[in-house]
Amino acid sequence: MRWIIFIVIYIAIDIYAFQAVKTLSQNRWIHALYVLSSILVLVLFIYALSSGEARTNPKLMYIFGFFLAFFIPKLFLIIFMFGEDIVRLFVGLFSKVGGNETGFYLPSRRKFISAVALGIAAIPFASLLVGMYRGKYNYKVLEYDLAFEDLPEAFNGYKLTQISDVHSGSFDNKEKIAYGIDLINQQQSDVILFTGDLVNNVASEMTPWKELFGTLRAKDGVYSVLGNHDYGDYVSWNSETEKHENLSALKNIQKEMGWRLLLNEHITLEKDGESIKLIGVENWGAGGFKKAGDLNKACEGVANSDFKILMSHDPSHWQEQVKTNNTHIHLTLSGHTHGMQFGIEIPGWFKWSPVKYRYENWAGIYEEFGRYINVNRGFGYLGYPGRVGIWPEVTVITLKKKPKIA
Repeated sequence: MRWIIFIVIYIAIDIYAFQAVKTLSQNRWIHALYVLSSILVLVLFIYALSSGEARTNPKLMYIFGFFLAFFIPKLFLIIFMFGEDIVRLFVGLFSKVGGNETGFYLPSRRKFISAVALGIAAIPFASLLVGMYRGKYNYKVLEYDLAFEDLPEAFNGYKLTQISDVHSGSFDNKEKIAYGIDLINQQQSDVILFTGDLVNNVASEMTPWKELFGTLRAKDGVYSVLGNHDYGDYVSWNSETEKHENLSALKNIQKEMGWRLLLNEHITLEKDGESIKLIGVENWGAGGFKKAGDLNKACEGVANSDFKILMSHDPSHWQEQVKTNNTHIHLTLSGHTHGMQFGIEIPGWFKWSPVKYRYENWAGIYEEFGRYINVNRGFGYLGYPGRVGIWPEVTVITLKKKPKIA
């Protein structure tokens, strides 16, 4: 039944959007190409969805990507067509009420409107295609300086690199991934912090990439936490034992790579006789996501006077529990949102993505009550196999000692 409803809606949108093409050109070959491409995209999309792996299987993700590239522009077309039809309807009603001899008269569609509609629709169409070809590996290094009055003097200038949301099961280009890894190492940070979602579903996705990610190096080490996708909750298992073994395998892979996985616990980073606390919690997310994170447990033995950095995959955790917690967490590092892999950013001026209507903190640095969170846009991708405007990110944060105000 759900397929019937979906197909009916899809066809209705398609037919309505087709009016713009039909108005602008009477060429039958163009009409046939439109119809055939629409049918092909619909059939492939239903096939991908039926497999249950459309968002996580690299090959099927491309089908999803092409579906978006063809379908979203049609939504722009129907906005123009609907707007023009409202005007046409009012003109027709006015002609009837005004006593026009011909009675109700509905004007023809104007080619100019259809041309403008198709021109605007071409923007998301081209953007989504280019996003699949180039955007997904268009790595950007984003640098921030954050100053704190109570930062230990020895950590003034301490540099950390954050990456998040690798989603290794989506990768399809080893050369590009190697470039991204090299870019991380080039930052020569004191510590590297990974904030969850190493895989899409299963630990074996990381096997082809284990050696490459094992080359990440930092003076004080590489630390990680789990994200919602790391638990294997989005696939079927023959038993709970099999699911548990998968998670254990993922933990072992991180150990083999030389990463230190923090599971509701903390460690101490020391420098010149002073220290800061690095806290890592398991995934905790609002809105139905897994809530395995235990901040209180992770902070056992941590003093309020300690300088604290928290790794927590989902930024909703910061909103719900962290920013107002009595244990003053100076800096929280999260990911999860990917910035929806689609949006518009003009650094320092403007930042927008549809995901902002779901997450209050969705990309970049935020501050409340003197406490900071950075939401990393993600290293990899999921679902749509590309990025448009929201690029894969390597975050570099330098901690600064802020002079106390007398």
